Parts: sequence; structure tokens; C-alpha cells
Amino acid sequence: MRPNCECCDRDLSPSADVAFICSFECTWCADCVRTFPAGACPNCGGSLQLRPSRAPHKLLTAPASSVRVVAAGCQPAGV
Repeated sequence: MRPNCECCDRDLSPSADVAFICSFECTWCADCVRTFPAGACPNCGGSLQLRPSRAPHKLLTAPASSVRVVAAGCQPAGV
């Protein structure tokens, strides 16, 4: 689970219900997804779905990633 939106670099908690992913697990916040044409992933064109949350007790043994990914050329929401 990536810790941030790949467009605006907003922090996204592993338990956040406002994160979206595609089948390649590109990760986006809801604000940025609203700006994507047809609501599709700007990296692969795939459909975006709400990212499932990870149970807090599972984060102890299977923590979310700390590696931040930012898509080159993405225009954050409101810019």
C-alpha cells in the first residue's frame, strides 16, 4: 500500500477510505481522481476502484510501504 497520492503527494493512511487504485496499484486521492478524464488511471488508462483498507492489527506484521511514488507530469487537483 503506497503512502501517498501519486499526483498531489498527499499522505494516504493505510486505513483511508479516500484512496483509489488501478489493477497496477497506482494510488490516487479522491480529489485528484475527480480531475482525471473518465475517472481512469492516468498511467495505464485502467479503471479506478476504492483501495481496500488494511486492518490495524495486520499493519503490525504487514506494514504499508514507506516508498513515495509521484507520477511525472501529473497536475494536482486545484492547480
